[in-house]
Amino acid sequence: MKRYLSLICLGLSANFCRAPAAPLPADTNFFPIMAWNGAPKDLAVLRKMHDCGLTVAGFAAPDALDACQKAGLKAIVSDVRVSDYDWAKVDAAKARKNVASLVAKVNRHPAVYGYSLRDEPSADLFPGLGIVAGLIRELAPGKMPYINLFPDYATPGQLGTPTYADYLESFIATCKPGIISYDNYSLMDDGSVRDNYWSNLESVRAACKKHGLEFWNIVLSVAHFSYRELNAADFRFQVYTTLAYGGRGISYFVYFTPPTGNYRMAPIDQFGNQTPTWYYMQHANLQVLKLAPTLLQLTSDAVYHFGHPPAGASGPPPNSLLTGAGGDVFMAGDFTRRDGSRYVMIVNKDLAKSHPCSPQYRSAPKRVLHVSAYTGAAAPFEGEDVWLPPGGGTLLKLEH
Repeated sequence: MKRYLSLICLGLSANFCRAPAAPLPADTNFFPIMAWNGAPKDLAVLRKMHDCGLTVAGFAAPDALDACQKAGLKAIVSDVRVSDYDWAKVDAAKARKNVASLVAKVNRHPAVYGYSLRDEPSADLFPGLGIVAGLIRELAPGKMPYINLFPDYATPGQLGTPTYADYLESFIATCKPGIISYDNYSLMDDGSVRDNYWSNLESVRAACKKHGLEFWNIVLSVAHFSYRELNAADFRFQVYTTLAYGGRGISYFVYFTPPTGNYRMAPIDQFGNQTPTWYYMQHANLQVLKLAPTLLQLTSDAVYHFGHPPAGASGPPPNSLLTGAGGDVFMAGDFTRRDGSRYVMIVNKDLAKSHPCSPQYRSAPKRVLHVSAYTGAAAPFEGEDVWLPPGGGTLLKLEH
């Protein structure tokens, strides 16, 4: 479905005025925040996407790369030479010629972040995808062969494996990714968040920890089917929970609203106008970008929930930084910085109410600082800063 919508939106945008490979080299100032759409060639539209806090325009044809660069955006190249295959029977020699031709044409372009292969493949397609992904790693080192995976609520028939854990392990062993990208849409129109949101974060994080990988979470930004129209709390919730689980990339489905079915209220509507959703997304993205220089130095150590953990999740482990945070509405992620210092991100899971956060530490720190999501600077965690908005989070540095 998303592949179809990407093509729709690409057309619409013109009308809008340790077996696995090592992760990509870290840029301490670059955090991938991507629109799941075809990237337009319209410079004004791309600059508006940059203003929204996006850092990756989406899937760009080679002739859109110049405009992406001018707008200050990276892009994942969309071209038949890396995506148009019968993935069940890839001719390796033909694929090599195709990939070499595309790489020779675009790979030196500064906007190129990676190459788009396939969305939501079943496991039986992994061998063919692995061939093309391997050629990209060989011929375009440092650039991502981008493959996005199913969520864990996909059926075994869709996955091609008995379990989701098997699906992830098969993908890692066969395609040797630098990151795992998956999508999960769990904000329902009855106001609920389905349990699969948490179980998916848990399983992907576990696989990444096991194999030394990073992950991107594709989250909801458009109402459709039985998914709700999002508010500011929904964006904060999806972003901060992903960060607390150690996510190193966020993508939104979608930025441009498709002109079909009951799709509505993406950041840009069917007439090319900004919706209130644009500002909700922008506000969340700008916070991520202020936190990014710190986040990109951190390694995820543990994730836990207070009170009654959701299905698939757990409470604080024996070595957690926190034993509580002031109520059952909170969850936390522990991190270690490259210099050995410790951080914890606390998230308010309540989507309706703000709550004051009062962490209980397993080992009392000498000083607690919070990294401001508005300036990126560290300041004492005290006073009004302890209040977390619905779905919001705070990143704390614990000085022992």
